[in-house]
Amino acid sequence: MRLKDKSLSFVVNFLLGIAWATAFLGAISIFLSNYSNSFLFALFAAVFAMVPGLVAVLCLEHFITSKEKLHLLQTQTKLLQALLEKEQNS
Repeated sequence: MRLKDKSLSFVVNFLLGIAWATAFLGAISIFLSNYSNSFLFALFAAVFAMVPGLVAVLCLEHFITSKEKLHLLQTQTKLLQALLEKEQNS
């Protein structure tokens, strides 16, 4: 729950959980289905099966980080404006 908006935080965290589950379940299912052919092939196939889920995780984490940065910049702007007003009034 890193976002300030609770409903947006719930949706993003839910999607983040789905993305991680997709990455792990994709890797496990592809690995187990190709294990009988070759261990090395199954390993490479599992890594490639994880890619869509990990891309979704990266996109969601980037979204969360951007929102946090925006919130911090807004707070910093308010503080700087208050300092500027205080300096102008003096």
